[in-house]
Amino acid sequence: MAHYAYLDDDNKVVAVIVGKDESVLIDGLDTESYYAQGTPYVVKRTSYNGNIRGNYAGIGYTYLPLEDIFMPVKCHAEAILNAQAARWDCTSTDHNQPLNET
Repeated sequence: MAHYAYLDDDNKVVAVIVGKDESVLIDGLDTESYYAQGTPYVVKRTSYNGNIRGNYAGIGYTYLPLEDIFMPVKCHAEAILNAQAARWDCTSTDHNQPLNET
């Protein structure tokens, strides 16, 4: 079992599905090509444990092709991409604030 992210023209994740393991050819196609056929999307493999492409892709995440990683939405304007660790480095003090309870 493997997971695949569907990417729109802006490399935003619009869906994530469960599919066959990437070592399996389906109708002679690799799994990313197989799941993309008949759709307007590019499909990329993702994994829960982050061993593939940095982070597990979630809807709204962005795929960065040069770094070959999925990234969540940037938390604050001053956040800096740390591609090696597949995370945003951010010094905003908002991260240390308790959640507002109403």
